[in-house]
Amino acid sequence: MDAALEQIGPRLRAARRSSGLTLDELAERAGMSPSTLSRLESGKRQAALELLLPLTRELGIRIDDLLPPAPADPRVHRRVQRRDGMVIAPLTLEQAPVRAFKIVHPPRVEAPPSGVHDGYEWLYVLSGRVRLVLDDREHVVEQGEAAEFDTRTPHSMSATADGPAEVLSIFSPAGERIHTHGEVEPA
Repeated sequence: MDAALEQIGPRLRAARRSSGLTLDELAERAGMSPSTLSRLESGKRQAALELLLPLTRELGIRIDDLLPPAPADPRVHRRVQRRDGMVIAPLTLEQAPVRAFKIVHPPRVEAPPSGVHDGYEWLYVLSGRVRLVLDDREHVVEQGEAAEFDTRTPHSMSATADGPAEVLSIFSPAGERIHTHGEVEPA
């Protein structure tokens, strides 16, 4: 049996229960026997349109509400951004609870000013070398290395002077706004 059809019975039962109706009450209102409704809810009877229409009418729902939603497109279709010489490619959907980006940092002789904001950040260096300044202490994160830090600690990140650095960065939504759209609060 189709997986979507298998979900009709449990969804029908859930809708009935959330409306506060007993099996007998809904069956009577919909003009069918309680055993027919019970078999529908348990999946032992095929869900035919002539049975579902009166039930959905009584429950105040649509037949579509008994079917699982269509799977969302998992592909990320967000625009690459350019800011302060960086190329920022989103790797997660905009509504994702955690935001991931591939960021290419241009080479810099000096570290940018440090800033602070709420959240945590995790980064992984794909290529090049990253200068990570945390609380005025400089760390060089090499290709293949990762770092994690509390972004309430004054911090800045840039490629070293010897070339660009390509990084995977993961942020909370607040961290994404700061790092990909605006400036961090100066430390």
